[in-house]
Amino acid sequence: MIRKMHVGDYRSYQRVITCDDIKTFGELTGDQNLAHFDEEYCSKTIFKKPIVHGMFIGCLFSKIFGMEYPGEGTIYCSQSLKFLKPVYPGMQLTVKITVKEIILEKNRVIFTTEIFSQEGECLLTGEAVMMPRKESIDEKANHENEVSSDDQRWHDDHDRGVPHVRNT
Repeated sequence: MIRKMHVGDYRSYQRVITCDDIKTFGELTGDQNLAHFDEEYCSKTIFKKPIVHGMFIGCLFSKIFGMEYPGEGTIYCSQSLKFLKPVYPGMQLTVKITVKEIILEKNRVIFTTEIFSQEGECLLTGEAVMMPRKESIDEKANHENEVSSDDQRWHDDHDRGVPHVRNT
């Protein structure tokens, strides 16, 4: 997979986070901080209204990495996040990842990770290190389905109880 990747490759998608999403995230994580839920409390803060959990915003990259690019089988090694502006419920966000560096010998890819507002303002930036799968799932399935004649003879002999030393 890593050999098909190039510096500058990018993927993005758009997402709107609702108040119900924030409630669910708060329930899942146990983070019920008033900054995310209480209008009256927030009116006295610099944000003036409830904000989305920072880690909720930070986890939006996972959809791309795990399902699209590099895709299934990818392992998340690390992620840095810098929160530049608050994110409020109902904002349309663009979640974007860009290949920054490829370290072929270690099977690692460094990505720039960014989230933008509908107006194009960068709200969050960071870097992620990913370990892509070594081969595509389709390639692996094709490889596993290809049985050499030597392998087939070994399995046939083994099934009949014939002792056999297998050369690998």
